[in-house]
Amino acid sequence: MVTVVTDPIADMLTRIRNAVAVGHERVSMPSSKMKVGIARILVEEGFIDRFDVKEDGHRHELELVLRYGAKRAPAIVGIKRVSKPGHRVYRGAADIPRVQDGIGVAVVSTSRGLLPDREARRRRLGGEVVCEVW
Repeated sequence: MVTVVTDPIADMLTRIRNAVAVGHERVSMPSSKMKVGIARILVEEGFIDRFDVKEDGHRHELELVLRYGAKRAPAIVGIKRVSKPGHRVYRGAADIPRVQDGIGVAVVSTSRGLLPDREARRRRLGGEVVCEVW
């Protein structure tokens, strides 16, 4: 049976949140360009160790390897969807939120692709605030 997901990004974030809550090392989900872009930013910012895209015929699976610190403390403490299909959130470069006073990262969809909040501010690019991770 195939389940139709109306918000694939929220599904990705929920899968990550649930995997971290129970201490899983890996989490997998259907892949898309947007999800791979978010995973790339999470690797660059140090929230996950790595990701792989596995092909199985026509299906593509995205597998994330989660990062844990001392005493299995997860690198991801919180993860939240900001812009939703029913309520899109757009911000100019000066108005992009600072997540947890700079400890976290906001993923921004700009005209130059997905960027972390600091990079979007540095390049003076606004866009859709996709999610926040801390």
